[in-house]
Amino acid sequence: MTDKFTIGFVGIGMMGAPMASCLVNAGWPVRAYDLDREAAVRVTGAVVVRSPAEVAAGADLVITMLPDGKAVRAAVMGPDQSNLGGLAEAMAPGAVLADMSTSYPLETTSLAEVLEGTGITLIDAPVSGGVWRAELGKLTIMAGGDDAVIDRIEPALSAMGTVFRCGKLGAGHAMKVLNNYLSASGLAAACEAVLIGRRFGLDPDVMADVFNVSTGRNNATDVKLKQHINNEAYAAGFTMGLMAKDLRMAATLAADLEVPADGLSACRDLYNRAEAALGPRADHTEVMRIIEGLTGEAEG
Repeated sequence: MTDKFTIGFVGIGMMGAPMASCLVNAGWPVRAYDLDREAAVRVTGAVVVRSPAEVAAGADLVITMLPDGKAVRAAVMGPDQSNLGGLAEAMAPGAVLADMSTSYPLETTSLAEVLEGTGITLIDAPVSGGVWRAELGKLTIMAGGDDAVIDRIEPALSAMGTVFRCGKLGAGHAMKVLNNYLSASGLAAACEAVLIGRRFGLDPDVMADVFNVSTGRNNATDVKLKQHINNEAYAAGFTMGLMAKDLRMAATLAADLEVPADGLSACRDLYNRAEAALGPRADHTEVMRIIEGLTGEAEG
């Protein structure tokens, strides 16, 4: 691959749009494709194309940023899994497919098996950091797969954040769902702590300040309590549906690996309940509203 090879980017959503923009701003030639053409147009400087074939043809690297592994497989292999109309049909031998979505690790390894013999190499490289870090090009990128392949595409990935090599193919996706379990459980714990403190008479903002210089500090206390929960803004930019989906994948991974995980199961059940009650498009910080209801603290 040359220094500035052509990149196809599939999935121009809340995260995909700033990620693709970072690539363009760093000088990479980008072709953008989304089922919603108007979404793809948001990436200033990218060439907006109309089909998977156009985004993949001649691209040295194709990035998918889609809701889950099933959507990725449909994009890669075509809607009917026949390899007709999918990315794989148009990608050249030697091209790299980087799934930056949050997909189930064993689905990722299964997709790699399907791609055997095509000359296309799959790596997984899911991200963490939210929309604001995506806009700054400061995401955490968790890469799984062949080191030599990651070497080839790391200059492009680095335009979007810091690359951590997690191990074999699927390791990035495993790392991502486990990270999101810790994020979700930390948020739930922070919400419960605030509710207990509020009932005692503590100021929730003072609680956040104390947590953040104490051993209880976590991502929720740092960037969610005062910013999105105590003020009831609930606009952190990550949906309840995605968090619940990631927790279901983490719990499935634990079960498939025969690892007992009672805390993970309880966390999954809480966010499933929140998704059912509030809808998948609710912000994930709105789990506070469900916890309030469980404790009788809900107002109004």
